[in-house]
Amino acid sequence: MKRIIEILNSASYQRSDRDYDFINSDLARPMRLQLEYLKVQSVLQQKNIKKTIVVFGGTRVTQKKRAEIRYQNAKNNLQKEPDNESCQYQLKVAERVLSKVPYYEEARKFAQIVARYSKSLKNDSVHIMTGGGPGVMEAANRGAFEEGADSIGLNIDLPFEQFPNPYITPDLCFSFRYFALRKLHFMHRARALVAFPGGFGTFDELFEALTVIQTKTIKPIPIVLVGHHYWENAVNFEFLAEEGVINREDLDLFTIVDSADDAWSHILNWYREKEIAI
Repeated sequence: MKRIIEILNSASYQRSDRDYDFINSDLARPMRLQLEYLKVQSVLQQKNIKKTIVVFGGTRVTQKKRAEIRYQNAKNNLQKEPDNESCQYQLKVAERVLSKVPYYEEARKFAQIVARYSKSLKNDSVHIMTGGGPGVMEAANRGAFEEGADSIGLNIDLPFEQFPNPYITPDLCFSFRYFALRKLHFMHRARALVAFPGGFGTFDELFEALTVIQTKTIKPIPIVLVGHHYWENAVNFEFLAEEGVINREDLDLFTIVDSADDAWSHILNWYREKEIAI
């Protein structure tokens, strides 16, 4: 009897679909990748979601109240320790974060515009898709929510906690283990990409999109960067062309605008010129 108990409790006796140590092993990684693709694909197909407009942007680009609180806290800390270099730096950062509040509002407005457009379509709706987190992502999901439209969030499981923002449609919020599969789903149904100011994650997603379009791995779609001041300081695209590491025509893969209205106008004009529907 003791031996039977040992057998029943052994790792080898665990059914493979219930053996979480095996499922999380290196050997089972291909299966996990496939499941991460199939689950999202299955849900979006069931919901008949065929077209998305993806909004990228930084988690630290936030709404006014939060930015003001951060600025005031940094200011108070510096007043207590005026010679502290870290406090001086944090105040400068808080000032820059406060200056980016308009981008939060433009992302929110852009999603509202898309949601209203989508409502005007009979059976061919377009959904806002984001990375599911705070900042610009929250703003875009919020804009769709405020217009009564469903929106999608592709959250990523990180070592530090990142909760989904509360404006994502509950049954359209997904959690990813792998960045690669998350980016695949960003591109899979995308009819346009709109990138607001952000950090490494935003750049990763933007340049992945530019690369697959530049290399003709996928059909072209409009890519819009919002914020001349930010993007022209963050990346010297002209320099890349002058250095010959990209072709000058690669600069036509994207456009830079300063407002939600201009971003949407560019997307509409892009499709009109090609005489195809979004």
